[in-house]
Amino acid sequence: MVASINITNVTKYYGRAKTPAVHKLSLKVRSGEVYGLLGANGAGKTTTLRMILDFIRPSSGMIKLFGQENHEHAAELHARVGYLPGDVVLPNGATGREFLRYLSQLNGKIDPDYLRKLSERFSAQLDQKMNELSKGNRQKIGIVQAFMHQPDLLVLDEPTSGLDPLMQEEFYRTVSEARERGAAVLLSSHSFEEVERMCDRIGIMRKGTFAYEGSAVGIIATQKPRWRVTCRHAGDVAKLKADPALKVITLGEASITIEPAGTIEKALGALSRYAIVAMTTSQHALEDEFLHFYEEEA
Repeated sequence: MVASINITNVTKYYGRAKTPAVHKLSLKVRSGEVYGLLGANGAGKTTTLRMILDFIRPSSGMIKLFGQENHEHAAELHARVGYLPGDVVLPNGATGREFLRYLSQLNGKIDPDYLRKLSERFSAQLDQKMNELSKGNRQKIGIVQAFMHQPDLLVLDEPTSGLDPLMQEEFYRTVSEARERGAAVLLSSHSFEEVERMCDRIGIMRKGTFAYEGSAVGIIATQKPRWRVTCRHAGDVAKLKADPALKVITLGEASITIEPAGTIEKALGALSRYAIVAMTTSQHALEDEFLHFYEEEA
């Protein structure tokens, strides 16, 4: 099956900059897949999205959408893409209804029932001039225009910015429906919870390339659990610290945070030899792993 997005060894320099914004990046996103880009500001996420849409050209490498080079077939390909920029800019003098009607006329293939359902789902304020709307209400119209033509590919930059929790839930539902009908979704986000919840695969970008690429579950599953243990006898804390089966993370007078130095079985066996009055367990979250990659850089 031809990938909806196929980026091969792409590099992007801005002007005379000696350091590329994106460096030898390769990425595939398939039909029916939701892919999340994570990274600090300046990591290259937005540059990557803009190159995919041919708003800017790579310095080297190749980008294909649906098997066709994106800059050679831009008009044809854009008709199959829904795009939500990170900073939604809407025509100030128009209402949301006028704006969406105009886009419908340009496209010519909009299902009016689906457009109505989307507008109602997001409680879009369509009869007020868009320059009078709050950021969240402008974002709703931006989302509606990206999804309204039921595109084969959605490229979304910080899509839930400004949305309240109820509208975020509606957004997740809309993405899930798009995936079920076979659309590919590439989104950039700063929300770890959002990416863990929605994405089949993620790419953590650092300095314009991937520090990690794979599943969100996969990166977390490779990490060991962490336990905070409170001992009945204060002297046991020092013994736990010295136990070779355990690795100390933080140390208190009567409690200690540890993780297995080797296998979980050996660590639990070591703990069983002590009088423990309380124990809590936490698994690494995606945010912990994201910070780990950037701590390595620092």
